Amino acid sequence: MLLRGYRRTGVRLLLWSGLCFGCLALNNLLLIVDVHIVPDVNLSIVRTIPAVIGISLLLFGLIWDTKR
Repeated sequence: MLLRGYRRTGVRLLLWSGLCFGCLALNNLLLIVDVHIVPDVNLSIVRTIPAVIGISLLLFGLIWDTKR
């Protein structure tokens, strides 16, 4: 919905929020895989990477749009 709103209105904050939400959703999906599907394997590092990327994208977008 955020990315669809960005495509309709062109508000860049919606783009950065949508990308962050997508990365955090991937993080939650990897959590489910880690806990329920392969409980013997520790995927904590792999799970953390999408979360860090998502928060970094949102932070970059907030800084980028503030300078304009």
